Amino acid sequence: MNEKKTKILVVEDEESIRRFITLNLFAAGYQVDEAITGEEALPKLKTFCPEVVVLDLMLPGIGGLEVCQQIRVSAPETLVIILTAKGQDTDKILGLELGADDYMVKPFNPFELIARIKAVLRRRVIPKETKQVITCGELCLDITSNKFFKQEIEIELTPTEFSLLKVFMENPEKALKRNEMLNAVWGEDYFGDTKTLDVHIRRLREKIEDNPSQPAYIKTVWGSGYRWQRES
Repeated sequence: MNEKKTKILVVEDEESIRRFITLNLFAAGYQVDEAITGEEALPKLKTFCPEVVVLDLMLPGIGGLEVCQQIRVSAPETLVIILTAKGQDTDKILGLELGADDYMVKPFNPFELIARIKAVLRRRVIPKETKQVITCGELCLDITSNKFFKQEIEIELTPTEFSLLKVFMENPEKALKRNEMLNAVWGEDYFGDTKTLDVHIRRLREKIEDNPSQPAYIKTVWGSGYRWQRES
């Protein structure tokens, strides 16, 4: 029986880096396609239909940030790992704010990239339960269909945002440490820092809170992490 291989699109204009990534992903058992530019990558979202896009931010023509933004509009279920150079902290944060699920800083170990890919893919696993819904006031998280509703209106979440919200709603009133949340969503083998978590929390607040600057649900526990507050 042939197991369906996960499709990964590598978008990188530097040939040596692109081939290095592609060969390692192929050796790890993934189905891989390549794109040199954003203009070449965007049509492949429909023709190749990747589950994961490994996306360099420094691309000729359409830049990586714009590609990331367009992926979130046209293929919201696609997972995105952005590639940045050392010192590009601003671009890294902006990429996460535009919907990237994770990031890698060049140069990197290919085994670390594969670990990151496995971590983001875990967020797409369909649960075995027949039906599971978590509600909190006007919010409803349908785990079976991977959909989120506010006042019965569906709000599009990225896989990472959905996983974060699930952790929150399954642990109401509990102070969750940042490392706990990283382990729950990104996996215990995650190599990144808590900045990634904080950016995703900010994006999630913008989508679910009436006033993100004064959140009713996702409360900050200063010096520790976050807490899901049942709306009073």
